[in-house]
Amino acid sequence: MFARLWRSTFGVVALVALAFTAATIAIGGIAYEVTHEALEEQLDHRVRVETHALLAETRAGGLAGIADAIRRREEARTASSLDYVLIDRAGRTIAATLVPSVQPKRGYEEHFRFRRGRYAGVGQSLATPLPDGLLVVVADRSDLEDIDRTLERLFIVALGAMLALGIAAAALIGWLTRRRLSRIDATAKAIIAGDLAQRVPGDRSGSEFDRLAATLNRMLDRIAALMENLRQVSTDVAHDLRTPLTRLCNQLERAVTSEGDADRVAAIRAARQQADELMEIFSAVLRIAEVEGLIEHQALAPVDLSALLEEMADTYRPDFEAGERRLMTSISAGLQVRGDRRLLAQAISNLLENALRHTPVGTTVRLAGTSIADTIEVTIEDDGPGVSPADAQRLFQRFARAEVSRTTEGHGLGLALVRAIAIRHGGEAVLSRSVDGFGVAIRFPHIR
Repeated sequence: MFARLWRSTFGVVALVALAFTAATIAIGGIAYEVTHEALEEQLDHRVRVETHALLAETRAGGLAGIADAIRRREEARTASSLDYVLIDRAGRTIAATLVPSVQPKRGYEEHFRFRRGRYAGVGQSLATPLPDGLLVVVADRSDLEDIDRTLERLFIVALGAMLALGIAAAALIGWLTRRRLSRIDATAKAIIAGDLAQRVPGDRSGSEFDRLAATLNRMLDRIAALMENLRQVSTDVAHDLRTPLTRLCNQLERAVTSEGDADRVAAIRAARQQADELMEIFSAVLRIAEVEGLIEHQALAPVDLSALLEEMADTYRPDFEAGERRLMTSISAGLQVRGDRRLLAQAISNLLENALRHTPVGTTVRLAGTSIADTIEVTIEDDGPGVSPADAQRLFQRFARAEVSRTTEGHGLGLALVRAIAIRHGGEAVLSRSVDGFGVAIRFPHIR
């Protein structure tokens, strides 16, 4: 039980309070001892000074002179006056303002017990031997003991206040912590129950709990996006693979029922072609999942994007010319990004392939790379027919295709991969609005 207590917030704060209490006891004890010793030293000094003054005052008068001086001091006595005892060589008391409880000893005595009328007290004394007797000067310790008791009471009160404040602080902090954690716990339980829209409430205070809530909410948003992505992928795969799977089954059925070898071979080849198409779709989906899930473990390195764009343009220019299209370039020099050169090349390749596949003869395609503010932007635009506003909203989703592209080859995965690669590099991929046809802009952060 105690082991669990010290691991709780209340237990930790209580432990800190106990540590402060122990420190208070140590500091209080040291302060008490130092103060007590200082006051005792002050009493000793006062007794010593008074003894020297009394001896100097009556140096020529002997015991009789000292006795007269003691009587004068007794007549002028105040509450803070010292006490005196003068004893001759035979041990008789010649003059005294008090009655010693025991025979005085030479030198200092810290606890000298005496009586003064009905009052019994303890004092600090200095017994000085004389040629024909003994002079004892006594300072009452009652004031010192009063101060000691006052210090003890103050110390006890301070210690009690420290303990009370420590316990109260532990209870308050424990309550506040449990209250904030209960919100996180309630949110987690709601999410476990299936309500994925729940988020940890924050108070915008910038406190540790508020920052934790913001971090957890970002994590939950990421998980929700991945779950939605998984749901979308599952739906899209089930929907878009139905046609090629149906074709595959039909071709296999045709191969089984064909009587002639030529028809059977043709059906098997057609089935093989459908299977290759399915493999291509699965490979593309897997590639997008790898990029989006950050499964790529290669460390990002500086890439000369200008050189890469020039190289891709030189590679695809013959294909554009063969397809009776023009590829124009406008690439700024010195564009540098931090990334994976192979993935960047694949993104540019996908966009150029889309331009080749989905634009009519005579289309002009423009590949541009430029630096804008703190980003580097790569655009591939054409002056073709473009897409409708309804299609533009979903082109970066998996298996999404514009209506004008339904009659051409493809599976609607190219732009989804481009977007995944852009996000992998800390950027974004959006539709370009600078042309009447169709265009995609990829934005990357500058190397920092």
